[in-house]
Amino acid sequence: VGGVMHCFTEDWDTARAALDLGFSISMSGIVSFRNARTVHEVAAKVPDDRLLIETDSPYLAPAPHRGKRNESSFLPLIADKLAEVKRIKTDDVARITSANARELFNL
Repeated sequence: VGGVMHCFTEDWDTARAALDLGFSISMSGIVSFRNARTVHEVAAKVPDDRLLIETDSPYLAPAPHRGKRNESSFLPLIADKLAEVKRIKTDDVARITSANARELFNL
């Protein structure tokens, strides 16, 4: 089927089912929230070639901007948190997710 699981907040079983159907998993500012343990666990497990990031602007700004209007300039904060949970460098998250977006959206 394929597509994008936008602003993903479900558990690993749901992520695995979506991945099995050819979907990519997109993480928003929610991944930066301290209490988003399930999202952290999923983000750590999503294969690099199926991972995307998004702002979901104007909602769901990442920490430390939580509760404020979201904007694309906050994407590095999402990448920083993903790097932490995946135990890789932020530059790698940026490279991986940019390549995935280019491929998925034919950019």
